[in-house]
Amino acid sequence: MKGKPLTELEAKELLEKYGIPFPQRAIAKTENEAIQKAREIGYPVVLKIVSPDIIHKTDVGGVKIGIRNDEDARRAFREIIESVKQKKPNAHIEGILVEEMIQGGYEVIIGGLQDPTFGPVIMFGGLGGIYVELFKDVTFRLAPIDYDEAEEMIKETKGYEILRGFRGKEPANIEILKDLLVKTSKILAENQNILELDLNPVRVFRNRAVVLDAKILIKS
Repeated sequence: MKGKPLTELEAKELLEKYGIPFPQRAIAKTENEAIQKAREIGYPVVLKIVSPDIIHKTDVGGVKIGIRNDEDARRAFREIIESVKQKKPNAHIEGILVEEMIQGGYEVIIGGLQDPTFGPVIMFGGLGGIYVELFKDVTFRLAPIDYDEAEEMIKETKGYEILRGFRGKEPANIEILKDLLVKTSKILAENQNILELDLNPVRVFRNRAVVLDAKILIKS
């Protein structure tokens, strides 16, 4: 499907207008600025390249996680810039995103696309992150959906049993997850220029949900 990718910052700014929750973040242009932003957000943090020419950041060494102090932040900033310049020399670098590192919870995936026949479609995967392609535990609905349909989608996945609190683990907040699905379906229905949308992973906890990464492809 041909289209133009939004940068991660552009995607997050659009999604935040609909109340989609993300970790705290700030953009840094220099090593010292990255350290300052990391202190303000609070360690540990994640550093990511910001470039309209780079969709898959990890492929070019554009992501560093588990940054725990100023020295780590300085080194990570330098390594990202050097790696990107080596692997994608013509990429325009807008800066480095310094982002709060979210740990724990359950990983799920929320996505969607504009189907040429059916129009906007929303997808939910009960196991997100690296596992979504392995288990293919996903379900679909035409967008927009209501809260009952969101609940049906969640319960249709194998991952639902895990989200409920498998083997004594604290359960995920299904109500917050339903709200996130409904909001995302509204985004797809109201923005027909969005060809594809991918929120992966989404971390779900007992009292909140946070989207760690967002990709949006729009009509070029």
